Amino acid sequence: MMDNLRSLDARKQELLDARFFGGRGFPFSQLSLDQQQRLVQVCGFSVIQNSNHSQGFSGSHPSQGGSGNSSHQQYDSSNLSAASVSSDKDIDSPGKQLHKTPLERKRKRKDDHGNGKGARIENVKKVNEYFKIQGLNSSRYGGSKSPTSQTYFLGNSISPQASLSNSIDYPNMLFLSQRPVQIYHRIVQTDLTNIKIKEVESKSAMDLEIRDNRIDELQRANKELQRQLQAQQKLIEKQKEQLTKCIDVNKQLLIEKSTMEKKQARQKCMQNRLRLGQFVTQRQGATFGENWVDGHAFTELLKKQELIAVEREEIERQRKSIGKKKTSTAQQKNKFTLGNPALLNGDFLNPDALKERTWHDYYEQEEILKLRQAALKKEDADLQLELEKLERERNLHIRELKRLHNEDQSRFNNHSVLNERYLLLTLLGKGGFSEVHKAFDLKEQRYVACKIHQLNKDWKDDKKANYIKHALREYNIHKALDHLRVVKLYDVFEIDANSFCTVLSYCSGHDLDFYLKQHKSIPEKESRCIIMQIVHALKYLNEIKPPVIHYDLKPGNILLDSGTTSGGIKITDFGLSKVMDDENYNPEHGMDLTSQGAGTYWYLPPECFVVGKTPPKISSKVDVWSVGVIFYQCLYGRKPFGHNLSQATILEENTILKATDVDFPAKPVVSNEAKQFIRRCLQYRKEDRIDVFGMANDDYFKSNYGKYSRQASSSDRS
Repeated sequence: MMDNLRSLDARKQELLDARFFGGRGFPFSQLSLDQQQRLVQVCGFSVIQNSNHSQGFSGSHPSQGGSGNSSHQQYDSSNLSAASVSSDKDIDSPGKQLHKTPLERKRKRKDDHGNGKGARIENVKKVNEYFKIQGLNSSRYGGSKSPTSQTYFLGNSISPQASLSNSIDYPNMLFLSQRPVQIYHRIVQTDLTNIKIKEVESKSAMDLEIRDNRIDELQRANKELQRQLQAQQKLIEKQKEQLTKCIDVNKQLLIEKSTMEKKQARQKCMQNRLRLGQFVTQRQGATFGENWVDGHAFTELLKKQELIAVEREEIERQRKSIGKKKTSTAQQKNKFTLGNPALLNGDFLNPDALKERTWHDYYEQEEILKLRQAALKKEDADLQLELEKLERERNLHIRELKRLHNEDQSRFNNHSVLNERYLLLTLLGKGGFSEVHKAFDLKEQRYVACKIHQLNKDWKDDKKANYIKHALREYNIHKALDHLRVVKLYDVFEIDANSFCTVLSYCSGHDLDFYLKQHKSIPEKESRCIIMQIVHALKYLNEIKPPVIHYDLKPGNILLDSGTTSGGIKITDFGLSKVMDDENYNPEHGMDLTSQGAGTYWYLPPECFVVGKTPPKISSKVDVWSVGVIFYQCLYGRKPFGHNLSQATILEENTILKATDVDFPAKPVVSNEAKQFIRRCLQYRKEDRIDVFGMANDDYFKSNYGKYSRQASSSDRS
């Protein structure tokens, strides 16, 4: 590199002098070797790899000793660009020269060699004109010196120490000579004075002090919050312990209460066994079976009925005897008076003989027998009512015996806690493959009903999968339902590999079937209220998307909130429900019945029993038929079709398929509006049957029903 610097010819040195020193006679050779090398790199006379970089540098006046402590002034990049360009035709546009490539510079140098001395003189003139335009000519700065050393910047400013100590080659870096002759530029003025600097420094110090004070305050507040947080955590831990103790105590109290209720139920059941009857195991050939034996209450009633029957027979015999004596006495009297005319005048009479044959005595005796017969009839009617009541009690007693037996056989009879929150208390009932337990939610502090689904271990895998599919379908249908008259589904979880549990809202009262077994029938006003609530629930099931068919609507699936007919009701058990989605349901024809044979036959319409090559079509009118049957049963205490028949008999005899007309008993008295509503629900053809929305808008359920009923009754009397 040094050899290249020494080999520069006089023309290039003269060009450098003309460009950077304004022709003031400052020779290039008087610069140091390092400065010459850097200046040559800037001008592009020597080939350097990083010649296109545009980094900045800073230099210092020689009077400052190169310490870099002099005040810095920002230099305009356009002036520096003009200082580093070669002499060409576009010398008045210095910004273009910085971006020329080494090849363009090389071609320019060749042009300079070709032009000779005239070209150099022309270039010197153009450079001088350029510096005059930028305000850097010798006439302005020739005889004056700046009182302070100036720093020369190019591009991005860097510190003097870094620029002097760094040996990296910067293509646009310029170093001023350390000779007395200097190059000066315009000083950028500033409004900042020493007073303002002191003010800024004092303000900065105050800000720092305020910041430090604020940091101290925040640290103290943070420590206080940490202390409070620790105290709150300790308090939370203490409250958790107290809550755990309360839950444990509550759990123990609930278990004790449940145990006492179980004991009372068993004691009552033992008493009723003697009074109402019990199951007795008897041998039947080679096997043993359980037969029902009535208790002493039924035996006493039967004895009373036998005595009444005997007394009735005696009264009837006496009445017949009196009638015969009456006839014989009349004949004898006529014969005696005709043969003895003196008797007509009352001359001689036998008082004892005539006393037995007095007509007045016969009439008195007949009247006594009639009254006695009427009393026996009334007594027999009372015994019959008491017998019916005992039969209802016996049905409930049998139901309780089965419940207790199932509770003793259940593997969840030891007050288990499911899912770490549901404490099982008592068994409410058992179905085909499920048990319903009354439970207490320890987390939410409320009573719930836990329905435990159990799969038989001996089942095949396909049967288990089918049962789980139906159970999951019931859960998916039920979890989306949210209505006041529909039992709410809270939770579902797995117990083990063969059982899982669904958690439902708990109703303290029994179901409608239990109530009907106790009271046999319900007055029309209360029955109408129950049916109205059921219809509103069905309307909700048909308004949601997709609509749902309950398919198993019966008194056993209608829960009474308060245990009486004066409160609200809730519909439960969606195990056989059908979803009327777009894939399976056609509004014109309905949907295929894929579970034919399932359900409770007394409450299913005729179309569910049709047998053929293709499955029957059903719709939401299945639930309409069920509503009609339930309403009829509430009013009259009996089912309209297949009453006292088993499901097998109904299926064998096609009882429902023959149910074309419905008959209404004379008693109890029911309004014509209620009868007409039942007829609209129990139409044999589903096309003639009213739908759910028509049933909900029926006049029978409107508020002015009483006025219509009075008008109808008055028209009937007229």
